[in-house]
Amino acid sequence: MANLGALTEAIEAGDRASAVRITREAVEEGLDPRTVLAAMTTAMEVIGARFQCQEIYVPEMLISARAMKEATAVLEPVLVQAGIRPEHTAVIGTIKGDLHDIGKNLVGMMWKGASIEVIDLGTNVGPERFVEAAKEHGAHIVGISALLTTTMVGMKDVVAAIRAADLAGVKVIVGGAPVTQDYADQIGADGYASDAASAVEAARKALRGA
Repeated sequence: MANLGALTEAIEAGDRASAVRITREAVEEGLDPRTVLAAMTTAMEVIGARFQCQEIYVPEMLISARAMKEATAVLEPVLVQAGIRPEHTAVIGTIKGDLHDIGKNLVGMMWKGASIEVIDLGTNVGPERFVEAAKEHGAHIVGISALLTTTMVGMKDVVAAIRAADLAGVKVIVGGAPVTQDYADQIGADGYASDAASAVEAARKALRGA
């Protein structure tokens, strides 16, 4: 019988082969996909907490996130077939003029690990594209990343475009090396994440309206 405790441990360790194998066993045995997904989510919560405590760093987090991604790919068809989908959807992208994506990719993986559906728009994304994607996918969150000080100023335009489009309930979360809480407040963002691990709590907090 599939050992979901071992699945959690495999994702924590970044053991992609074991994570995929155990997930396949769980699917073949007909286990409730929500229970399997919960085991994966637990692993990413542990990884996020360890990262924030500086017990692990970006490379370890990335390895675990990749294990989660591959295991989730096995489970997704079963979730879809059962009509189970994440409660919230996020659109994420790196701001126009910026081609850096490592941080954005990590945030996307962490959000997926927290059962948030993620639509990744890639890099060099302008305000209009964020708005279009938020409308198209019924997004609850728009995540904007920047690594360069020269490009982060464009985040203000995205926030303004989201507000002007009257996308009721859409929360904007910003992050990246040069971005601060003060800057997020200045441009009217709903949340700020200093790193990928804190992005999960930032999303939950924004969705709660806290």
